[in-house]
Amino acid sequence: MRECASCSRDLPRSSYTANQYAKGEGISRCAACVHGHRSDTPRATQSASGRYNDSSRCIVPRDELDYPFSEGSFRYVAKGRYASGPRRGQASVVKWFKTGVVFESDYFTLDIKAVDKALEIVDRFNDLNIINKNIKINVPAVWTFDDEAGEWAGTKTLCEPFINNYIKFNSNSGWFNDAGSWGEVMQALSHFSYHVSGGFFVLCDLQGGIYQDEIVLSDPVILSRRREYGVTDLGPAGISSFFSQHECNNYCRPNWTQPANPEQYFEPLAGTTMIRRSVSTALSRPNNTRGLYY
Repeated sequence: MRECASCSRDLPRSSYTANQYAKGEGISRCAACVHGHRSDTPRATQSASGRYNDSSRCIVPRDELDYPFSEGSFRYVAKGRYASGPRRGQASVVKWFKTGVVFESDYFTLDIKAVDKALEIVDRFNDLNIINKNIKINVPAVWTFDDEAGEWAGTKTLCEPFINNYIKFNSNSGWFNDAGSWGEVMQALSHFSYHVSGGFFVLCDLQGGIYQDEIVLSDPVILSRRREYGVTDLGPAGISSFFSQHECNNYCRPNWTQPANPEQYFEPLAGTTMIRRSVSTALSRPNNTRGLYY
């Protein structure tokens, strides 16, 4: 936990961009203060590429919370069902940090920010009509457990529609799924994100489900030049690592730009890679006393 220099709240590492966290205690400002992007602020408009909750309440069985059906690099995922609105009866998922439950919406600021950027990119990709199906992104909302949830009451989670037939297409370290044409489409989308952003961003860690008329993605990662998107944003080294593994396919356009002479900085892994900061150490004993300590 670290206190934000602007709002004075104690927040976890995941609430800070990499650049802000590196500035140290007393100086770091959380993502919500830096970007003025509150994760509980409703969007003025909905993106055509977004798949939204369209409901206001869901029920999650207690055993799902105690034994979640899935987990990622730093989250648990539990399955529930919508209890109101147009999605009533349909499956939903809630996600929370492995480090524990939270009571502040801004813990999820960087998640919402990454999805917003991903929606911008996917909107433009869909406009190109490279494929005959639309790509959509699950748009999570920050929901609060109500008083009926017992010890979970008042805690915050991300909630979004459930995705069937879940497949991982690529990761944030350069790994990609080469089985089938959808893996190539997702690689092209990642390449396009670099081109359309002028080399500032790469949309990756693409995973989701294939439906009859669309593919729905969840939990995207944004790699950025200034590492603005938290612990999964591997920065320029991540962008270089992606292109060190990427080979243009039939869905890439020849005019799309890419970095010259990319290098591999991260081992290409299917799982999501996070930046872990090393901690400097000191000598465990005084100099010139090797024989006196065992």
